[in-house]
Amino acid sequence: MSEAAAKSDPKMARAERKDLAVARHVLETEATGIRTLAAALDSRFAEAIDILSGVTGRVVVTGMGKSGHVGRKIAATLASTGTPALFVHPSEASHGDLGMITPNDAVLALSNSGETPELTDLVAYSRRFAIPLIAIVGRDKSALVEAADVALVLPGAEEACPMGLAPTTSTTMSLALGDALAVALLERKGFTPDDFHRLHPGGKLGSRFKRVADLMHVGPEMPLAPPETSMAEVLIIMTGKRFGCVGVTDEAGRLCGVITDGDLRRHMGPDLLERKAGEVMTPSPKTIRPNALAAEALQYMNANTITSLFVVADGRPEGIIHIHDCLHAGVA
Repeated sequence: MSEAAAKSDPKMARAERKDLAVARHVLETEATGIRTLAAALDSRFAEAIDILSGVTGRVVVTGMGKSGHVGRKIAATLASTGTPALFVHPSEASHGDLGMITPNDAVLALSNSGETPELTDLVAYSRRFAIPLIAIVGRDKSALVEAADVALVLPGAEEACPMGLAPTTSTTMSLALGDALAVALLERKGFTPDDFHRLHPGGKLGSRFKRVADLMHVGPEMPLAPPETSMAEVLIIMTGKRFGCVGVTDEAGRLCGVITDGDLRRHMGPDLLERKAGEVMTPSPKTIRPNALAAEALQYMNANTITSLFVVADGRPEGIIHIHDCLHAGVA
């Protein structure tokens, strides 16, 4: 609300101030809960990581109600960071979905009370077949804590809800603890940017990890010519390939120079068309590796005020990438 509007309607101004105060209280209360959780972590967290990192199957996440919603997000985060995971609804588990859980899996069960009745069959199944069970739970003295191999108990914290009834701080802590598990597993397993790219090929995340080799033009699309090529022919190649440059290669196929629009301007004269490519080229051109990130190529082109880069391996051109290739792929 503008200052003028606030002056004209004091009631609305008071309401706005109250709304902001409530929002800040919620965020500060939940932030305090996460700080308390961080301070309370102990060896049980490392024990949980030991179990989860040794799973040869999947991490089966489960929970009822709000814990189920949090559990779905935790399962998605685990899966996207290199730990195969899925969410199994506890009620559906009692009606056939227990068959989705194998002895090679581990179960991660969420329950604020630790007494969620819908979890009973799934927990019993994990005990019967010696499937590791890790609990994220809000009460230390509860049935789920007693059943679990490792119980990660959330410390006592004020709910942000003024009535203390709606799960707010507790679900935020559960979600943050799930992120902590996922990232610790990522570190333990040595998950790399290449691994991340394989699991995130689409969208903005995927575009950030595209390689030059994924975008470059190869084979006949490359504008190449030997040093003895006449500049008249070089101009035809440059115009036909539309990269604004021509790479000059020696007898061994190595890239020894490049001819750009700038080189044409610098050598402009009545004899330009009769001259040879080797006379006009700029030696030791700027190049990039095939396995470089496309983002690196884009930054390099911007920094050097050029629009194309030859992609070179062992001195030989394997492709060419244009700045528009990066932009069209969403790399920025």
